[in-house]
Amino acid sequence: QVQLVESGGGLVQAGGSLRLSCAASFRTDRMGWYRQAPGKQRELVADITRGGATSYPESVSGRFTISRDNVKNTMYLQMNSLKPEDTAVYYCNAYSGPRIYWGQGTQVTVSS
Repeated sequence: QVQLVESGGGLVQAGGSLRLSCAASFRTDRMGWYRQAPGKQRELVADITRGGATSYPESVSGRFTISRDNVKNTMYLQMNSLKPEDTAVYYCNAYSGPRIYWGQGTQVTVSS
């Protein structure tokens, strides 16, 4: 069964840290983290190629770090210096050949 399972979300105070994980049940190519806040469009937070090349939007650059373990087919997002505006449901996605898969999402709430 093809699955992407996120974990690690929760409630944290501003300035705190969280680490998200996304475990895939299949071999993945490019993977990424997206987030969607209430009333807003889903936006890219970070992505990483199978070879480890990463990219971030300016809003999280320097605070978030994406990484992956190709043996475990697992991706991580280390989030530091969290801000209330980082509050959203975080989704992982993964490409496998021509197909794109999405996880179910994990809630991240940052209190001020």
